[in-house]
Amino acid sequence: MNKPPFRIEQLDHVVLRVYDVPTMLAFYCDVLGCSVERRQEEIGLVQLRAGQSLIDLVGIDGKLGRHGGAGPATEGHNMDHLCLSIEGYDEAVIAAYLKAHGVPVGDIGIRYGAKGEGPSIYLFDPQGNMVELKGPPMHPAG
Repeated sequence: MNKPPFRIEQLDHVVLRVYDVPTMLAFYCDVLGCSVERRQEEIGLVQLRAGQSLIDLVGIDGKLGRHGGAGPATEGHNMDHLCLSIEGYDEAVIAAYLKAHGVPVGDIGIRYGAKGEGPSIYLFDPQGNMVELKGPPMHPAG
């Protein structure tokens, strides 16, 4: 098996599907020391700064949250996806590499992450968990 054409730098962000956004905000901000970085009320997303990374909270009753199906339980998933910030982002090379390894590739686009807006590719692990590979920012966060 050949070596990946990129190197993982860090976890960019994690997205949690939650029943009670205010309670989760209180915990992550007041207890753990995160701060609200950005809100996207129209899709039900609150992004929290966690050091160099983000923790995204998605209400299960919001636009994004409904995509995950039932709320977190035995039959539902709590996490929407995990995102890995990578070096060596070359969309065509990465997509070809993933496809050559039989990895299902999802949406490709420009998305906001811990370092700002930049290119990303969604893919799925062998158990169907969504993973995002995030390239360098086009417009730095802040």
